Amino acid sequence: MGDTIPISRGIGSCSPFHERPASCAGSDTLVTLGGMIGVAMYLHPTTTYGSLIPGSEYIRSLVRQGTISKEAQKRLRWFEYYRDCSDVSLTCRHFGISRPTFYRWKNRFDPYDLTTLEESSRRPHRVRQSETPVPDIERIRVMRQTYPRWGKEKLAVLLRQEGIQISGSTVGRQMAKLRKRGLLVEPENVRQAKLARKRRRKPRYAVRKPKGYAIKNPGDMVQVDTLQIILCPNEVRFQIGSRDIVTRMDVLKAYKRQTSTAAADFLQYMKKKFPFKIRAIQIDGGSEFMDQFEEACQKENILLCVNPPRCPEMNGYIERSNRTSREEFYEVEEVSLNLEEHNRQLAKWEYTYNYIRPHQALDYLTPNKYYLQWKKNQKAKCH
Repeated sequence: MGDTIPISRGIGSCSPFHERPASCAGSDTLVTLGGMIGVAMYLHPTTTYGSLIPGSEYIRSLVRQGTISKEAQKRLRWFEYYRDCSDVSLTCRHFGISRPTFYRWKNRFDPYDLTTLEESSRRPHRVRQSETPVPDIERIRVMRQTYPRWGKEKLAVLLRQEGIQISGSTVGRQMAKLRKRGLLVEPENVRQAKLARKRRRKPRYAVRKPKGYAIKNPGDMVQVDTLQIILCPNEVRFQIGSRDIVTRMDVLKAYKRQTSTAAADFLQYMKKKFPFKIRAIQIDGGSEFMDQFEEACQKENILLCVNPPRCPEMNGYIERSNRTSREEFYEVEEVSLNLEEHNRQLAKWEYTYNYIRPHQALDYLTPNKYYLQWKKNQKAKCH
């Protein structure tokens, strides 16, 4: 259709939706920026649908300049189409809208005021008013300006010491409102420091799991997670575990520290232990799966998918593996305080799980037998 916005069929004619005002007789009307009815000083022809539209060039310029939103332009096309076909059902089918939607906007539409096609505000007429007293808000502002690097919880403690009973969340809300109104401005050096940190931040290699990503073969998706093990009050270990979603095969290794260096080392260990190529890894947002671990995945050309915050259910396979390790290994075995011996015990348990223990989800096959059966089926398909 282009940018032409037909409003009437010709000179002296009006929209089929509204009667033309008497004051408009004998003159050419058009929509002004303020939404009022004005008088055209000139007449520009347009060839859209073979019509002559009073002030059409001006109306086209409103659309080009963004005077009305894209949504309003879309609704205007409904009525252009309806003007030509005079069939509500056909118009609704053509644009994929319901009849109630069409009639709601038809009753609202005024061809002399294109702003009637804009969405009106849905904000409640009566909104909840802040219950925090104005003197308390002013005290929050002064204290934040005095200590610009202190957070809401620290400020709340100081305010309570002054006898103002207030929570950290309320302090945070009020500071946000003050910033929005321009009454609380961060010092220039603080703003520059924040911007510098933002510029230094490298974009992450890890991404959200692609929509429609197919998991059909072993190695298509391996979930990785960390399990904290407290052997005694002064001895904490971090078991990094992985589980292949298709075969349910596990690889486990314990470390003294929960770092990206340890996670990168586990990636190489995992590549050696799995009998298939790893194509994608799914992780939570743990810091150990950033930095060196991301670099290692990028170097190996392995897709790295990170889950949204607080969504452990998306890593359900490895979470179940962690539970099995707790119940069938750590609650049964006397785990050595020596790290090397601990990993030897863990390797023995890993072998038991992958090669001996029947897995209910695999129809009581072991993960290794299931993998061998899958390989056999793949060869049969090829032949």
